[in-house]
Amino acid sequence: MGLLELNSNENSLGMSDAARKAILESLDIGFRYPDDQRAALITKVAKINGVTESQISLGSGSSENIRTVVQMLQNKALRAGKKFQVIVPHPTFAYAELYATSIDVPVVKVPLVSDSYSFDLQGMQKAADDFNGISLFYLCNPNNPTATIAATDMLKEWVGTAPDHHYFLLDEAYSEYVTDSSFESGIAWIREQRSENIVVVRTFSKLCALAGMRVGYAVASPQMIAKLEAFISVDNTNLAGAVAALATLDDEAFLALSLRTANESRQLVEQTLDELGLRYLPSQASFIFHEIKGDVQTYINRMREHGIAVGREFAPITGFNRLTLGRPDEMTVFVKVLKSFREKGWV
Repeated sequence: MGLLELNSNENSLGMSDAARKAILESLDIGFRYPDDQRAALITKVAKINGVTESQISLGSGSSENIRTVVQMLQNKALRAGKKFQVIVPHPTFAYAELYATSIDVPVVKVPLVSDSYSFDLQGMQKAADDFNGISLFYLCNPNNPTATIAATDMLKEWVGTAPDHHYFLLDEAYSEYVTDSSFESGIAWIREQRSENIVVVRTFSKLCALAGMRVGYAVASPQMIAKLEAFISVDNTNLAGAVAALATLDDEAFLALSLRTANESRQLVEQTLDELGLRYLPSQASFIFHEIKGDVQTYINRMREHGIAVGREFAPITGFNRLTLGRPDEMTVFVKVLKSFREKGWV
């Protein structure tokens, strides 16, 4: 076994056989533009989410959908002669911040609540209240790197009572992994037409194991989608990605296996962390955020020396590491190494 990559939240189960077959069969029409396949994927995604096709915007990974939201709102603000800012919890997935910074949009980072590592909704709201302009709240739910979810009732009320100049970008890349019955997707709120100011983004990179195919999508009101489409790349969905995504959505057995594999790996890791007395946050995603007793960078370096790549440290949180949940056989290797570190007094 080569380097065990447990650092990028990829699905090491690999794509489904159905997806692989669909890609190979599509090679004969690789000289054609994927208009039909793209349209079919929009239809499928809309049906699964209980919305109309006019409420879906496909992206080259959900990262492109995140970019379009930032760009659209910046353009809206400039046209209206208003200021625009992006508000993010800290730490979280960085793409909204990166896209905003690249086009000189100010980013306000609101630290997570210190004891629970949950979103500081009041702090984020204050950052918007103190700003004279348009604010976009980026909320990765479940959050990355903590793998925890926001309190649904509080989040739903906050979004539902927001003024027109406050927008919410809900990144649900890991929503398929959530086991907490209290979780409710923002897509349900869009279906209820609670607000025109919500955009939910999802990806085929995680549960569907298609990270390299770069397919994601946004769900919002038809009016919002029309605005976002003005900033999307033309013909952004490649043929291989489209047919792989379609095949995977139809492969219920693979999706069940993918979820079951992650759950088995999570249980194995949690059992080990419990044995070692290492704290971890309740994971609702395909990774787990756990305590390291000792210098985290030293731990990362030692793991790599033992053939395992684990996640980086996520400032300002110290003493924790993000571990991707690979296949159970991979996590068995990780557990063995982690226990050896305990024997040496390293963790």
